[in-house]
Amino acid sequence: QVQLAESGGGSVQAGGSLRLSCAVSRYTVSNTFNIAWFRQAPGKEREGVATICTGGGRTYYADSVKGRFTISRDNAKNTVYLQMNNLKPEDTAMYYCAAVGYCSGSLRSADFRYWGQGTQVTVSL
Repeated sequence: QVQLAESGGGSVQAGGSLRLSCAVSRYTVSNTFNIAWFRQAPGKEREGVATICTGGGRTYYADSVKGRFTISRDNAKNTVYLQMNNLKPEDTAMYYCAAVGYCSGSLRSADFRYWGQGTQVTVSL
């Protein structure tokens, strides 16, 4: 079974940057897989942020993060990253890494089978 482990969360001021990491085990990232980042703020629904097809590298982003966030993969390290720049207080949430065994570009949580435990991101003014 695929295992995902997030890291890199923390507290930053608005305008700052963070890079989240999703370490993938029991699966090779270079194969065709859809790995995504989701986030969930208290009292809100889980929101798809960005996704990458690990085989071809195609990426998809939510409108709310386009131009600020970048998803990427390092096949050698079996890791997917989320570089977050120009962070805003509304980006504050628990961020989750998720995966499913086919490439679709989906950002719907129901389409993903494997989930990590999450890492907290807090952005203050």
